[in-house]
Amino acid sequence: MTSVLFVCLGNICRSPSAQAVFEKLAAEAGLTGLDVDSAGTGGWHKGEPPDRRSRAAGESRGYRFDGQTARKIERSDFARFDYVIAMSSKNLAEISPKAPKNWGGHLGLFMDFAGSPDTDVPDPYYGGEQGFETVLDMVESASRGLIAHIIEVERNQPSSG
Repeated sequence: MTSVLFVCLGNICRSPSAQAVFEKLAAEAGLTGLDVDSAGTGGWHKGEPPDRRSRAAGESRGYRFDGQTARKIERSDFARFDYVIAMSSKNLAEISPKAPKNWGGHLGLFMDFAGSPDTDVPDPYYGGEQGFETVLDMVESASRGLIAHIIEVERNQPSSG
């Protein structure tokens, strides 16, 4: 089973949106049995649901945020997840030291999967409503790329049996 963790700063805007979008688009692409979660580099919002503006923008596009609550990334997440995906270069710099030296997973930027020159998904928290729409556009594009990547990796793995 492939597992993906999306990470942003506070785990209330970008990474919960990435989780919601990725889960829906992966299911539509026929990827089943995925373990998908999100976390933040900080724990300021621990236990809180995603930001109401993120939920409103996502739900207007058919995405669901059921059961999501903010949490801080932990070193143990590297044992659980195959992919730890950062929303920004700053997030990546903060979580990279937590990765065990012998961890065989993928640690990188989400936008690397979008085929876009943009490296960071901007934090919409202090901006207007359009910022949340921009984040969703970027997250949809990167999700499609990550899904295609996972399908390709699974296709090229030797079958067991």
